[in-house]
Amino acid sequence: MSRKLVFATQNKYKTQEVSAILKGAYEVLNLLDIGCTTDIPETASSFAGNASLKSKYVAENFGLDCFADDSGLEVKALKGEPGIYSARYAGGGGDQANLELVLKKMNGVTDRRARFVTVISLLMNGQEYFFEGRVNGTLREEPSGTAGFGYDPIFQPDGYSVTFAEMSGEEKNAISHRGLAMKQLIAFLNSEII
Repeated sequence: MSRKLVFATQNKYKTQEVSAILKGAYEVLNLLDIGCTTDIPETASSFAGNASLKSKYVAENFGLDCFADDSGLEVKALKGEPGIYSARYAGGGGDQANLELVLKKMNGVTDRRARFVTVISLLMNGQEYFFEGRVNGTLREEPSGTAGFGYDPIFQPDGYSVTFAEMSGEEKNAISHRGLAMKQLIAFLNSEII
């Protein structure tokens, strides 16, 4: 019987991605599954801080052990933008608007280095633990591929000739920032007697 984990997100794509990474070892519940419809404020100045705000909110208001992540794209030529603002970079216009704004700002820029970062905060039995994953790559000048979400159609990881959006979910999860952070989380959970 699989153990239940609350993932502090309302994003169904993230929930599906994490469920696939966990390969059925855990039943992943998201905020909607536990009846939390609050848009938890992400007011910290770092990925770790925002992840912590979300996991603590669930623990304090629902009394459940949970994990939360904060992820983003950091573009070298944009001095780390969009960073912690990745999901709302274009002011709430959604994934397509965010992607288009990055492409507009990168128009004519030759240094296209970027990286994806994920930090996970796990609150379990009153203790907080952090796990981090990073993947380096470059930004394409035009979107390519239809899989994934967010900036996936313009992010080409180092060592690959395709974008995240051109990879299968399994291929992406094996090398992605979220996949790397989740592997650390899973290794930790498997080492714990809950």
